[in-house]
Amino acid sequence: MTTTPLRTERSRPRTASVVTDLPFKPQLAKAVFRDVTSLHVSRSAAWAAASVTRTVLTEIIEGARSAAAEEVRRRLVPRDLISAIDRNIEVEVGSAWYPHSPTFHGLMGEMRNADGALVSLRERRGARTPSGVAGAHRFEAGVRSLLRSRGVRAVPAMVRDLDGIASVFLTALARDAAKVVREGGVKRFGTVSLVVPGEPAPAPLLKDPLLALSTRRGDARTVAGDDVLAAVAMQLFGDLRQRAITEAAEITRNASAN
Repeated sequence: MTTTPLRTERSRPRTASVVTDLPFKPQLAKAVFRDVTSLHVSRSAAWAAASVTRTVLTEIIEGARSAAAEEVRRRLVPRDLISAIDRNIEVEVGSAWYPHSPTFHGLMGEMRNADGALVSLRERRGARTPSGVAGAHRFEAGVRSLLRSRGVRAVPAMVRDLDGIASVFLTALARDAAKVVREGGVKRFGTVSLVVPGEPAPAPLLKDPLLALSTRRGDARTVAGDDVLAAVAMQLFGDLRQRAITEAAEITRNASAN
């Protein structure tokens, strides 16, 4: 009697599960990069950008969900977004979207030109719609997927705001990553320190490991994963910045290992 050798089932690469976990796909990140730069975008850069966008939007949705829970609601509305931003300054990103959304019109305040004349909302938006605003619809599927993963739903106006914030944030991230490549490193870092009255100020940022990104090595024609992480250091701050960098670094390591 002959025995048939057991066939070991080929395991699917871990990369496939990583892709599934990302609501904003690397292909979408590459499309945004193409809108703002002619530089080649590496695979690791696309992974990192997609991961960071997920981290930022997750934080915003969690803040909005907490605000909705106080009113015993599971469906998010625009005022929940305002509450999330008011309670956590770290998630005040994508500000280029604000002039285009009714949610933020009452919060923008008046703007006057050099002659003292009131600047209209149309003028504040600019003559040309930024690519991040024009391409916001591309993020809807990812936003809805992320909302489902957090166990909440949102009214259409809230979904539109989350689409816009995600789009303009990733567009700004892509621009800064391209700038890092062109300038050969990071020339500026966003820094915000929250100081409690009566308590000593926090230590200076001189020992921050992110400053190691100030000098870039690599192909001057390609946006790499480290360039995206450097752009994150410019766009975000605080715990959100560190978490976004940590998660992006982990997901790019997993992707490159397969």
